[in-house]
This record gives sequence, structure tokens and C-alpha cells, in this order.
Amino acid sequence: MSKKIGFIGLGNMGAPMAANLAKAGHSVTGYDVAGTTAEGVTAASNLESAVAGMDVVITMLPNGSILRQVAAEVLPLMERGSLFMDCSTVDVESAKNTSQAAEDAGILAIDAPVSGGIGGASGGTLTFMAGGSAEAFAIAKPLFDIMGQKAVHCGDAGAGQAAKICNNMILGVTMIATCEAFALADKLGLDRQKMFDVVSTSSGYSWSMNAYCPAPGVGPVSPADNGYAPGFAAELMLKDLGLSQQAAEMANADTPMGELARAIYAQFVEEEDGHGRDFSAMLPRFEKRTRG
Repeated sequence: MSKKIGFIGLGNMGAPMAANLAKAGHSVTGYDVAGTTAEGVTAASNLESAVAGMDVVITMLPNGSILRQVAAEVLPLMERGSLFMDCSTVDVESAKNTSQAAEDAGILAIDAPVSGGIGGASGGTLTFMAGGSAEAFAIAKPLFDIMGQKAVHCGDAGAGQAAKICNNMILGVTMIATCEAFALADKLGLDRQKMFDVVSTSSGYSWSMNAYCPAPGVGPVSPADNGYAPGFAAELMLKDLGLSQQAAEMANADTPMGELARAIYAQFVEEEDGHGRDFSAMLPRFEKRTRG
């Protein structure tokens, strides 16, 4: 059945997600502070007109602080029994706080960060990691099926963010290792294609190597083949690695590789030329570096 959906945050990810919902026949009203719009989506001039009377409100926002601010404004405007779905990547505490605020207002809530990048948002092939009640997930599932190819109900409130943070900590660490290995192979005189042929079918297999190879002209087409224009920007990886270490501190978990990856991406983004480049641009970084 067609639903009335309010979509807040029409950036690089939110706009195509909202457009896919509209294309599938839902009535979508969108709002973004920057005034951006999306195909097939009715533009709202303020938050109130984006959420009033909606069956579902979806947010795609930059961080937990903004999520809390937006939730504080929109939850009182939403109808009891409606669904608040946050698809941002934020800290676990903000996700739990927002879910509790929704529950207190008689509104269902689900935290559902995504994996798949801008291409996945445009193509409707995202993966959703969802945290919330079974009832909330059941309502959200048909919408997940439009915007993505897979949705996993990870547990209660905050579990979606926990899954996303752990996943991207692995991704950040493995991308650094993959880029280091290519740079080492170069210095040892090993052909990159031969390197890929071996590692992609051996124990070094990983998503960073096989699906998103950081070496131009090797493996499937990736941002490396487009001058490292971001599919997933290095500064976003830095944000996610920061969230992983914030969560690790809260949980008293020892994550030395995650912390080292965060430090390396911080140097790359804040002190070198990583800002605005894909996170796989670690390869040209390591190409130029020596042990000294």
C-alpha cells in the first residue's frame, strides 16, 4: 500500500533514496536545510510540513547531534503509531536516545544505517542494518526492499548502528592493509594484475580487494578507475572509525587495529590530500611513502 512519507535530508544519499520511494508509488515529501530536492519528491519549506500527517518519517543526517535536534522537533509533530526511521550513521547512544524519545511519544522507531554508498542509493541496492522492535521492522521492511537489496534486523534499538560501526571498522582496516600490500608489491616488482589474480582467489580475499580494488585498471570498475572520485569519501570513513572508537571506549573493548586505522585516516584527511577523495585513495598515498 502507498504510504505518506516525510524524508528529511536530501543529500547525496538521501535524495536518490527518496526518489526511489517516490518512483515506487509512495507519496514522498522531502525537506533539506540546503534546499535540495529529489525527483518525484514534493519539496517542503520546513520540517513541520515534511512530517505532519505522515505514516513514516525517514531521516538521513550527518551526525548524532543533528539527529537528536531534528528528532526533538519532529517527534511532537508526528502521529501516534507512525514510524520514525533514521538511516544516518550515528553513535549508538544517539540512536538509543532517539528511539526512547519516539517510544515515549507513542511512535515506533528504527535505526537503520546503510551500506552501499551513493551507487547503492541510486540503484536501490543498499544494505540496511536495523535496530528496533519487530513491529517497527515489519513496517519498514517493504520500504527497505525498495531502497535496497537486503535488510537485516540486528536487534533492539541501537543494534543497527552497532552493526554498521563494526562493519566499517573492518572495512577501514582491510582497505589500509590492501593498499599497503599493493604498494609493497610495486616495490618488489610484482605486477598488480598478478597480485590481484593471486590474492582475490587466496586467503587474502576481501571486499576491499575483490569488489572495490584500489588499484586502477585491476578488478571490477571502482573509484580508482575514476581518479579516486569518492564513492565513499575518506572523511566519511574517518567519521565511522571515530564512531567505532567511541563505541569501543564506551564498551571497554580493546580495538588497537581500529584505533590505528582511525589515526591513519585522520592524518590522510586532515594533514594530507585525502579530503574529498575516495577512501581507497590510500593506495597512491602509500605508493609515495617509505619506511623512513
